[in-house]
Order: sequence, then structure tokens, then C-alpha cells
Amino acid sequence: MALVTRLSRLFQADFHAVLDRIEEPDLQLRQAVREMQFALDQDKQRLQLLRHESEQLGRQVSATGDRLQSLDEELDICLAAKQDDLARDLVRRKLAAEKQQQRTRERIETRELQCAALVRQIDEHTQQLTSMKQKLELLVSSEDPLSSAGCHGEEVIRGEEIEIALLREKQRRVKS
Repeated sequence: MALVTRLSRLFQADFHAVLDRIEEPDLQLRQAVREMQFALDQDKQRLQLLRHESEQLGRQVSATGDRLQSLDEELDICLAAKQDDLARDLVRRKLAAEKQQQRTRERIETRELQCAALVRQIDEHTQQLTSMKQKLELLVSSEDPLSSAGCHGEEVIRGEEIEIALLREKQRRVKS
């Protein structure tokens, strides 16, 4: 039984090795670069969206502050006129506006934390993408026929080229 298991593992390993050779690493690397670039673009769009939401929330805080100021002025008028019923309604609206302003500020803080985390993630992904692009350039340049022509940097020379060069050398020597 152990022999059958070993043989199946051996065949499986050989099969995986064949698949690895069949699959072109430069195509896989190019696809990985495209996917990383797409993910990076999505992260940048999400960052823009978060910043836009934060700006909108900031405008809401400002508008709520203006509303609170006008409620304070109206409350001063009601209290000066000893209109407690109107003042109670204004106090209720003022408390609601203050709570809304506090919730909006908390949402702004959450967005800012998300933005900071996303900026860090974008920086990491940009570095990884740059590294992958460099690896791809190295892989593509190493597959260039002029740079990978032979062992120890020698170019591959075909037999026909050698024969033609030999005939030229013989002709040159005959003439001299």
C-alpha cells in the first residue's frame, strides 16, 4: 500500500512539474500585475469616495452649527419674553441638533480612520505593484533572444553561419 501511495505522489509531482513548465510565467506575472493595478485603482476610488463623504459630513456639521446658533438666538428671545412653552420646544430641537452634530462628528472620525488605513494599504499595494513590474521587466528581458542566447553570455550561432564564415575566411586567405 505504501508503494502505491509513493508512486501516486511521484506521478502527481511530475504532473505538477509538467504543468508548471507548460504555464508561461511571464503571462501569469502580467495577469498578476493587471489584477494588482485593478485592485489599486479600486482602492484609490474608494479613498476618493471616503474623502468626499467626509467633506459632506463636514458641511453637515457646519450647517448644524448654524442651526444651533439660530436656535440659541430664538431661545434667548423666548426666555426674555417668558414664553416657557416655546422655549421647551426650542430646547428639544436644540438637543436633537446637538446629538445629530455629535453623531456626524463621530462619522467623520470613522471616515478619517478609514482613509488613513486605506492610504497605508494603497502605499503597500503600490510598492508591491512596482516590485512585480520590475520582476516582469527582468523576466521579459531575460527571455529576450539576444540576452539569453547561450551559456556564459555567448550568442547561439547556427551551423550554417559557421560554414559561411569559414568559406569567407578561406577566400580571404587565398586572395592574400
